[in-house]
Amino acid sequence: MDNYSVKKLSGLAGVSVRTLHLYDKMGLLKPSVRTAAGYRLYGENELLRLQQILFYRELDFPLKDIQTILDDPAFDLVQALEAHKKALLARKERINTLVGTIEKTLVTLKNNTMLRVEDLYEGIPREKMEAYRTEAMTKWGKQAVLEVEDSLRSFSKEEMEAMKTELNELTNRLAALMNGDLTSREVQECIARRYQIILRLTGGKIEMGKLEYFRKLGELYVADNRYTPVNGLPSMELALFIKDATDHYIKTQEV
Repeated sequence: MDNYSVKKLSGLAGVSVRTLHLYDKMGLLKPSVRTAAGYRLYGENELLRLQQILFYRELDFPLKDIQTILDDPAFDLVQALEAHKKALLARKERINTLVGTIEKTLVTLKNNTMLRVEDLYEGIPREKMEAYRTEAMTKWGKQAVLEVEDSLRSFSKEEMEAMKTELNELTNRLAALMNGDLTSREVQECIARRYQIILRLTGGKIEMGKLEYFRKLGELYVADNRYTPVNGLPSMELALFIKDATDHYIKTQEV
């Protein structure tokens, strides 16, 4: 079985010789052999233990806690590796999301099109804007609202205006169709397009299932029909029509 010197192990693992000396001193990673000349040599078991140490360090565990975990007689290497894999994949997904957000933000900043919170609620008096945000945070949670607002700020003003205009046009089309069959192709095409726009606006920052979130929005229209105006006035009839049409659309997607 091969033995590795401190220098060779340092190169393989990407850690400094000084770090390996520290791990030895505190009993976290002892060499398998210490030669008469005082040289440290490490074998396969030490390589595996070092791998575990580095995984736990990546997950921000303190060294003393890592030592307690690894020295526990009940420690299972396979289970630990499975747990590390799951945690690292979750971190990878979060990092990818953050990188995507940064890329969008850089584009909008370079083009001087970054949206402020006020821009997201353009056309709404400040008092009403603050009331709407407070109400949304109460219903959906502060973190969810802030994350969606961050996603919205990655769009340019032109993109936001285009999506708002299309949503208004879809609402007007549904208002014209609300006395007809909610399962008709034209109605369902409007609902499907609304779904795609809303997914894009929220940026995928939805803890619950996306279809469930869309269904909840349909219920919100009924609870607060400010979002479904007809001729500038809130319409309960249109709110109910959109909710029922949305429910039907979701059922067709879940089949």
